[in-house]
Amino acid sequence: MGGKYLLRIEDTDRARSTDAAIAAILDGLDWLELDYDGEITYQFARAQRHREATEEMVQRGTAFRCYATPEEVEVLRNQAHAEGRAIRSPYRDGKAPPSPDAPFVVRLRAPDEDEVLNADLIQGDVRIKARDIDDLVLLRADGNPTYMLSVVVDDHDMGVTHVIRGDDHLTNAARQIPIFQAMDWTPPLFAHVPLIHGEDGKKLSKRHGAQAVHEWRDMGYLPEAMNAYLMRLGWSPGHDDILSKEEAVAQFEIGQIGKAPSRLDFKKLDSVNAHFMAQADDARLTQLLVDHIEARDGATLSAGARNTLSQAVPVLKKRAKTLPDLADQARFVLASRPLALDERAKSLMKDDFKERLRRLHTKLAAEPDWDQAALGSALKAFATDEGVGLGQIGPGLRAALTGGSPAPDLGQALELLGREEALARIADQV
Repeated sequence: MGGKYLLRIEDTDRARSTDAAIAAILDGLDWLELDYDGEITYQFARAQRHREATEEMVQRGTAFRCYATPEEVEVLRNQAHAEGRAIRSPYRDGKAPPSPDAPFVVRLRAPDEDEVLNADLIQGDVRIKARDIDDLVLLRADGNPTYMLSVVVDDHDMGVTHVIRGDDHLTNAARQIPIFQAMDWTPPLFAHVPLIHGEDGKKLSKRHGAQAVHEWRDMGYLPEAMNAYLMRLGWSPGHDDILSKEEAVAQFEIGQIGKAPSRLDFKKLDSVNAHFMAQADDARLTQLLVDHIEARDGATLSAGARNTLSQAVPVLKKRAKTLPDLADQARFVLASRPLALDERAKSLMKDDFKERLRRLHTKLAAEPDWDQAALGSALKAFATDEGVGLGQIGPGLRAALTGGSPAPDLGQALELLGREEALARIADQV
């Protein structure tokens, strides 16, 4: 939309705002290449500015010092609940404090009548009656500002024009707009996006799989695929094309976001990731694959193994959905001789087939061109000479070459292994 994307770490909750939690946010944004403009704003560092805003509201009469004890607040809450309205403090209209040094919180003087209107860009007009809005706490008894106050002051000071967030914050807008009005500030435009649900239609949680961004990375998804998939959850530009970030920017309109929750679909995510895997730069994908295998196995790959993978990736990437899938596809090229055959592969190595495999070894050893097309033709010619279909040869040859691991078609598998390695693997079985 031609604006700026600002990053604010809302760390007023000191117990939850650990260095590790903040690092996870920054790491996730960095991985997704969601680059923010300017410097990071840390909310807690602006606490003094938030206190100053509270004092200004007190002077304006739009906020007040409340001396009610926790016990008295509980009574007020129960009374308000019984009457079907929000809490109203007896100190909102200037009631004197019980003593000169009595502790207090600072509360917003909530609007008395009419309603608060949030002209939401996604949800439409959302109206909340004034009687349903609390005299909410802005400044705690220990002098620390609350989240509700801090975000409003920061939004104003940072020049925020649009707040796009989950619709679990929808009721917060009705509480924050009166704080803007209490300071005679213009509220930003709000756009509350429906939450993502799991495949069972329930709110996304740990039971549905990964939630933190780094978990998706570790599961083998590419950042461009995550962006492309997440962008389309709930956004309908009028077609089903997979879009890059740049393509999406040109087409995006907030009004195209639906009101209903979207569902996380792993099959769709896998298909989007497969699309970007096939398009990925070979050198970059090879390095990602090397990193994945080394992290999985806890061992450093040799230069030879890295070179083998670099030759295999351009072929194998078109068959893989995720990095672990690509690693499985590449397992056969990294295997060391003699291969350990799985049970199904062993069952194919009967004596009569071994004799046929011995003749195939002789045929392939004489093949002058060791490339996919020539090797494919050689296999078809051998099957014709043997008077059988390729189906009588392929499974057993694949077993000898891979030990039972996934692999592309036989011509490609032979080419990727190279003449010397492929012939040696066949010879090991006969």
